[in-house]
Amino acid sequence: MASVLCRDFLGVSNLCAPGDGYFMRKALSSLALATVVLAGLAMAQSSTAPTSERKVSARVAPAYPDLARKMRLQGVVKVEAIVKPNGTVKSTRVLGGNPVLVDAATDAVSKWKFEPGPSETTEIVQLTFTPQ
Repeated sequence: MASVLCRDFLGVSNLCAPGDGYFMRKALSSLALATVVLAGLAMAQSSTAPTSERKVSARVAPAYPDLARKMRLQGVVKVEAIVKPNGTVKSTRVLGGNPVLVDAATDAVSKWKFEPGPSETTEIVQLTFTPQ
């Protein structure tokens, strides 16, 4: 039986032969690592502030960027806003949209005011940009 030089995920070299289970162990360890990473990502995403439907009490319209105007860009930008109990926006994060439009969208949403609530919440906002 011929032996071959095999390396594990840490780069350690070993002699292994067909049928000794090396490749099965390697596949199982890779699967276990992938499972741990995906479970960690799922837990990280679920630990955000609760999502609600708080009403907007003061809305600031986004400024249509000059470059977008010249290019006649249009589209939707989706923004996640973390809202404090007093209704002010604590932080924003872009969830999707044209890169030319996202700065204008986050600047506008960060100036919005929401109705006061009992705790910090996460609000998902969609802003639609049309050529002017």
